[in-house]
Amino acid sequence: MHRLLQPRWIAALVSLAAMWLAHLAENTHAAAAPPGIRVQNVRRVFDNGEHNAFTDLIRWKEKYWLTFRSCPDGHMVFSTSSIIVLSSDDAKTWDTEHQFSVPLRDTRDPHFLAFKGKLFVYTGTWYSGEGELAREDYDINKHLGFSVWTEDGKAWSTPHQLEGTYGHYIWRAVTDGDTAYLCGRRKRGFSEAESGAGGASILEGALLESTDGVNWRFRSLFQTQKGNETAFQLLPDRTMLALSREQGSTSQLARARPPYQAWDRTELPHYIGGPLLAKWGDQWLVGGRKNTAEGPKTALYWLTDDALKPIVELPSGGDNSYPGFVEIDAQHGLLSWYSSHEKDSQGHPITAVYLADLAKD
Repeated sequence: MHRLLQPRWIAALVSLAAMWLAHLAENTHAAAAPPGIRVQNVRRVFDNGEHNAFTDLIRWKEKYWLTFRSCPDGHMVFSTSSIIVLSSDDAKTWDTEHQFSVPLRDTRDPHFLAFKGKLFVYTGTWYSGEGELAREDYDINKHLGFSVWTEDGKAWSTPHQLEGTYGHYIWRAVTDGDTAYLCGRRKRGFSEAESGAGGASILEGALLESTDGVNWRFRSLFQTQKGNETAFQLLPDRTMLALSREQGSTSQLARARPPYQAWDRTELPHYIGGPLLAKWGDQWLVGGRKNTAEGPKTALYWLTDDALKPIVELPSGGDNSYPGFVEIDAQHGLLSWYSSHEKDSQGHPITAVYLADLAKD
């Protein structure tokens, strides 16, 4: 025959249960609520009086590397543009390591890839001829990817055209160590029916692959329409994530398992211009241009359960976005972006490159 529990034991059990439930609720809330971010030490790191834009960052050979486009004639398509690469030991003092251009072509949107012992800088180039290319003459079918690379950070290759990228507006790349994958925006069927850069309805997002970083071939379409700038990441199980900018007020998250032929796509109710997708500790960091009532801003988000959770806006305005990111450790990171929210001594807007230290709350 079981003895009835004494009132004091019942009270103790109730107290323990309450404590356990409170602990469970606290942990569940913590898991559901990603940390905030403190933006610290915002500094302008490059301004030469030209249009400086479209940044990327990487940590390679114990140094920080920063790249961006610089053009004396502005944002649009000019053969006077060039790609600049800086390096730093401490992310405070920066040295120019390399600068290159491509004759008769506009170089823009540079991105890094560390692959098979080399540091690559990829750039998509418009054929422009001498000077400025009129907007009505833009033609993605004449687009061509170029790259430079180095094995030591000092000796750099000459600009080399990327085979298999003609007619593709190349963007970010990712690697599993053996194969590199590259975003290639293109017209469906390389159509000549539409002028300019092509309407969103006929643009595709092609996944290109390479075993040497220079020669590329088609793998699949991660976007069958509205192809646009895309950032990739690979999960430990080799699932590929693809975060794409879209026109209007949305972005798209796609994922695929090897051999990266079948893609599942999710629409996200946030516009992300110049998207960044980076692993930071246990979280996925997203960054890019956000449209606000005060104009475009560069903003950061957490990607959690296929949803974007807004975190913070960076000091930015006007022509801005295209962030790069380096994880320093699970709690700290370094972010680059460009913006035209500041003015020179004559009161004219400048378009410069900025850095900030990030810390999780």
